[in-house]
Amino acid sequence: MPQIVLLYTTWPDAETAEAAAAEAVAERLCACANIQQPMESIYHWQGAIERAGEIPVLFKTSVETAPALRDWLVARHPYETPCVVALPVESALSNDGFLIWVAQESPGRERD
Repeated sequence: MPQIVLLYTTWPDAETAEAAAAEAVAERLCACANIQQPMESIYHWQGAIERAGEIPVLFKTSVETAPALRDWLVARHPYETPCVVALPVESALSNDGFLIWVAQESPGRERD
């Protein structure tokens, strides 16, 4: 069975999250992107405790395409140090048809 991963990211607003999700799907870097509800993040940054609203997004992709998607997300992200974390999918617990679909729909950027 194909191996897939979820790349978890956070974005500063819904518009930026939606643009990244739509472009990643269009470029075949992921089969699907799930834009989540806004959340409040509390974190240390440059010596201070900060608080900000963020939009989490899960990108579903193949193991083979995950590094390219990670690099693409980091390059286009507005944050200085964006969160891009790979969450492995336990294939034994997943629907085989779903795994195949994600792998087929995320081959990476279309080549000329």
